[in-house]
Amino acid sequence: MRSHLFVLTLLATLAPAALVAQAPAPPAPPAPPTKGPIVPDFGPAYAVPNPGLATPMLQELKLRFDVSETSADEKTLSARLETAARFLNMHGKAGISPDRLKVAIVVHSAASKDVLSNAAYKKRYGMDNPNLPLLEALKRAGVRIYLCGQSAGSRGISADEMAPQVQMALSAMTAHLVLNAEGYVLNPF
Repeated sequence: MRSHLFVLTLLATLAPAALVAQAPAPPAPPAPPTKGPIVPDFGPAYAVPNPGLATPMLQELKLRFDVSETSADEKTLSARLETAARFLNMHGKAGISPDRLKVAIVVHSAASKDVLSNAAYKKRYGMDNPNLPLLEALKRAGVRIYLCGQSAGSRGISADEMAPQVQMALSAMTAHLVLNAEGYVLNPF
């Protein structure tokens, strides 16, 4: 009887330790997102090995972004504009050739301030436009950037106050209509 108590006590002592030893290790955290390769200083994206939905490697991917929101802080880079850089970088990381990636951005409403020239931004907000390096990087990557002429008019923005990487459209609606006819799909978010 005494030996049975000893065995039971020993098992009771060892059982929790055995359970701990057999617990699976927690999964390793994913690697952090990285910038590049198409827009080197912006648009961090995660690498996704072996996605369940095949990424079309040979198809021309034409996407347009509707950018109407802006940061309340004039010193902050536009997260909405940077989404276009992330799109380019994630597909570049996946191995899609940059010449197969076609991106356009239609800017209107409150986001109109994000595409001002540095002089116009300084005049309005007393500081450099934090979005200019991003706009330049997007332009180098072949991104077409349009400002809604109606938003510009309602906000007192003249054509000479736009950043040089930006073109004026009659309206955001017109830009979306033209880009849609050219095969650019609207980014749903």
